[in-house]
Amino acid sequence: MLRIACNPTLKGLSVFCPKIVYSTQTGTDITLDLLMPQTPEEGQERTFPLIVFIQGSAWHFPDTNYEIPQLAAFAGAGYVVASVTHRNIEEGCPAPAFLQDVKTAIRFLRTHAAQYHIDPERVYAFGTSSGGNTALLLGLTGDMPEFRTAEYPGASDSVNAVIDCFGPADLCAVLELPESERRAETESLFTLFCGGTLDQDLLKKMSPIRYVTEGRSYVPFLIAHGDADPAVDFSQSARMVKRLEECGADVSFICVEGAVHEGNFWSQELLAIFKGFLDKQAGLK
Repeated sequence: MLRIACNPTLKGLSVFCPKIVYSTQTGTDITLDLLMPQTPEEGQERTFPLIVFIQGSAWHFPDTNYEIPQLAAFAGAGYVVASVTHRNIEEGCPAPAFLQDVKTAIRFLRTHAAQYHIDPERVYAFGTSSGGNTALLLGLTGDMPEFRTAEYPGASDSVNAVIDCFGPADLCAVLELPESERRAETESLFTLFCGGTLDQDLLKKMSPIRYVTEGRSYVPFLIAHGDADPAVDFSQSARMVKRLEECGADVSFICVEGAVHEGNFWSQELLAIFKGFLDKQAGLK
């Protein structure tokens, strides 16, 4: 017979809470899925850093389940993780609806921090592709009035650090790429994104690189991109990193050699780097 010790602190275990409604203002419920570390009855007052994850969807409707198996490891390591949905550009909800929604989710989570064991002073954005674009914008437009909705007005929508994976940083530059077929597809996507017409001013407004200017402070950024990405050119992240460096930001850059968009981009090595970055920001190492 093997005897092992019990786990009175429930360390390493997590709870999954799907389809939590965070917004009703549009007349449609908008939801997030939440992963939380399990806590024993005597530890209910504990709080944990929060990761707000935005799955790439070309600004359509994020599949919140896609990265849950990987995100569960962060919850087991002591993070609350929210995988957030947002309105869909294909359903008549052009930009900046997606950004407004995710900011609303952050304010909702801060408002309900005690219920979900969240430390509201340690909130981190993590996104892929269009979700990476969103994560970058979250890190650069904290509490900007033009992106706030009326819900949870007393809470902040700022974040304390950002992980961006292959997110487009300059939407205007994406349209300038020379491949004719890809340009047609991109123009079609961005026409939906803008609500029916290519609005250069709106594309600039939703381009994170346009918010990077000298003379302001920045949260830390970790940006990762595959150098064989056929969907979002590697140069998007390279230019974003260069601009952040020029303006004095704390930014780290990872080139995943031979990686495409999703798929072979992911590895346990990369996830460990992400966790190390977040642990450093959260004071866990």
